[in-house]
Amino acid sequence: MTELQPVEILVIKGGWLTTVQDLGRFGHQHDGVSVSGVMDSFATIVANRLVGNPDQAAVLELTLKGPELQFEQDAVIAITGADLAPTLDGRRLPMWERMLILRGSRLRFGVPQAGARTYLSIAGGIEVPPVLGSRSTHWASDTGGLQGKPLKPGDILHGGKPGPLINQHVGTGLPIPLRPRYERTVSLRIIPGPQDDFFAKHSIKALTETTYTVSPQSDRMGYRLAGPKIIRKDSEQFISDGTAMGALQVPPDGQPILLMADRQTTGGYPKIAVVISADLLLAAQLAPGDHIRFVLCTVAQAQRLVRMQRAQLDAELSPCDGQSQQMVPLSHHESISILRVSK
Repeated sequence: MTELQPVEILVIKGGWLTTVQDLGRFGHQHDGVSVSGVMDSFATIVANRLVGNPDQAAVLELTLKGPELQFEQDAVIAITGADLAPTLDGRRLPMWERMLILRGSRLRFGVPQAGARTYLSIAGGIEVPPVLGSRSTHWASDTGGLQGKPLKPGDILHGGKPGPLINQHVGTGLPIPLRPRYERTVSLRIIPGPQDDFFAKHSIKALTETTYTVSPQSDRMGYRLAGPKIIRKDSEQFISDGTAMGALQVPPDGQPILLMADRQTTGGYPKIAVVISADLLLAAQLAPGDHIRFVLCTVAQAQRLVRMQRAQLDAELSPCDGQSQQMVPLSHHESISILRVSK
């Protein structure tokens, strides 16, 4: 094959919410700037490594209903995350694999099969001007991406320069046992705090002994959860503090909100618990109507799980930017248990 050139992609249909994202706009929360970035960093990193990109390269994040895209040059791509039934000129495409797309081809998406968010990577990444060190779209503030907006018909995406020989070994993929399985009901492990002392003693027990439903009033900023109310001990106030992805904050109505990628930079509601990093890939794939069960976890367990998860990924798909991670090895059985915690 000849060496690939930077690709142009014409947007025929934008989909419901298709945005340019990377791993996030870190280091500016103290200035009131949201981290934003992809909802599912695991699927994003896999997609980028499959096509020879650095982990932080910009990708497309698709939500529930994907776009229709026409490739104006040959390109190497990968599609990970939710299975939105992708097809190329009517032919079903595989997930979690490196693929060669020929000039003039049209990529379409169908009815969601599992999960809510899909990630499309292109060898060379997506070239949009970085804002504060990130290409991520933050729709609420019109920041990053394509003028801060989701894709619309007529938009043109420009790819960067693909890495050398990236058009070889087409078909390479993440082994099936390591691909997350997305379910409508998931178990998410949590660590109590940082303000769990603001709640009645039985609150953590109540949180972990019932099932919560993701309400229709949910988006990239956070999931509003419907279920038993979490009761505050009193009306004591505290100074607003920083937020983190996966934090469970509880407003006065007692219904928890699971903070996600576009979360506010600080929050004045107390946070009863935080979802561990290793389980955020499952939280990212939830849609309204899906269900969550929370399971207690210790800090030591959470640290071990995320190290193991990253080590397994590095063993199968090495980082493309030379930034190897010192992680402990893990067994095949352990790696599957990390990614398949849903019931």
